[in-house]
Amino acid sequence: MKHLRQVLCQVLLCVLLACALSVSASAISDVPEDFWAKGDIERCVALKYFYLESNGTFGVGKEMSRAEFLVVLNRLFGWKPTAAARTVYEDVDKKAWYAGAVETAYHQGAITSQDGNFRPDDPITRSEAASMLVRGLGYGSIAGLIQDMPLPFRDVRANSGYIIMAYGLGLMDGASVIEFSPEGHVTREQAAVILMRLHDKLHDPTTSRTGIATGLENLPDVTGYEAVGVAAAKLTYNGEPQLASLLDQEEAAAVRDAVRSAGSRPLLYIAGGVYHFRENDAEKLAAVLLQAVKEGDYDGLFLDISGLTSVTQRNELTEAVRLLREGLGEQLLYTAAEAPSGKGTIFGYDYAALGEIVDRLVLRVSHQEETGDATAPLEPPEQIYYGLNRLRGVVDAGKLTLLLTSTGSDWNGETASPVSGEALTEYLAEQGARSHYSSRYACAYLPRQSGNGDSTIWYLNGQSIQERELLARLFGGGHLCLSDLNNALPEVLTAMP
Repeated sequence: MKHLRQVLCQVLLCVLLACALSVSASAISDVPEDFWAKGDIERCVALKYFYLESNGTFGVGKEMSRAEFLVVLNRLFGWKPTAAARTVYEDVDKKAWYAGAVETAYHQGAITSQDGNFRPDDPITRSEAASMLVRGLGYGSIAGLIQDMPLPFRDVRANSGYIIMAYGLGLMDGASVIEFSPEGHVTREQAAVILMRLHDKLHDPTTSRTGIATGLENLPDVTGYEAVGVAAAKLTYNGEPQLASLLDQEEAAAVRDAVRSAGSRPLLYIAGGVYHFRENDAEKLAAVLLQAVKEGDYDGLFLDISGLTSVTQRNELTEAVRLLREGLGEQLLYTAAEAPSGKGTIFGYDYAALGEIVDRLVLRVSHQEETGDATAPLEPPEQIYYGLNRLRGVVDAGKLTLLLTSTGSDWNGETASPVSGEALTEYLAEQGARSHYSSRYACAYLPRQSGNGDSTIWYLNGQSIQERELLARLFGGGHLCLSDLNNALPEVLTAMP
């Protein structure tokens, strides 16, 4: 997935695109004014993903070969084809016009060499196009994990994970409501539409960054942040919901003022669990929180109640959020929720209702911990995919925000312990320390030996943040929230959108 950073750097193309669209319908003789793909064809030509044929036509209706499709993918992703250094495929001549593109795509992981042949002149099928798109994005591993997810198409029997992703990300449609036509061929105009869908997602500028501040010490510059939650108190329970201070009034006010001075909006961040919020508590909780927002002079509220699993808890939270919305008026209201996962339905959150009420629905993605192993990545991409895919069409993608862990997690094969940013920095600076990056999980990790035995610290670095932003962007979002701004690594802060 690392090659996609190059794609994101081209975001200025969106600004320049209006000036670049010099190709008119009259300049492309075989594209009628009312043709369904006219706009996408013109944009593809203007961006030089496609070139017109020698007679000035686009080639509407012509099937694309596998080589041709791979060449336009190279252009879209910004890969720089070079002359083939060796023969990856027996049927690809080193002197062929597409040889460099095939070589590059192979090394980028968009294609594989299972039987030694590429079949460059064969028409590309819709199934093959889906596979190249998803693999080119770096999501081959996710495709393998989700291949058993349901699809509305009854004719898909192979490459299901790739087709699920291409369809789920909105890159390819079905041939009908119940058929994908995986063996159908892709025409030039169909390829233009697919490419522009992906282009628009990769270059959508509507990203945002938010975060949670735990104090004044080590608080970074939050200029450019949409809002910052100030963790000044937490939920407690003594017969009814109450708040316990985490910061004294003076420090909380200093953090709030620092956030405002940076041009961001300070929100009162309140966290709690299932034990702090019970049946018939909605009205009491809302009253306590509204009073705290008013007394603390905040610009809104960031409510984070984790671990809800029942329908009763779901209804109570929804009612509390509705009352908070009424009480806050035009002030901001963020609510965190456990993201849906591939392990089953989470009953404690009414995503559709919350999405209608709040300004941002912040998703807490479960970590992956494999007992007895050193694998425990933070917010793994497949879990993010599961959550965003389940909420596609349920919650406005512009409201969905990913909550990302900005501290480390020390995993010994059985349990995980948090690692502060300061401690993580010290561990990384130790003599002999060698950090690694898992492309499979888009997560950094540091093996350690201590008196308690071997363990592995998993943490998100700058590349991890970029990869998660990209996945959120593909679903129409690109909004990220850091769990602890004060403990975030500098490269993480720099990588935030």
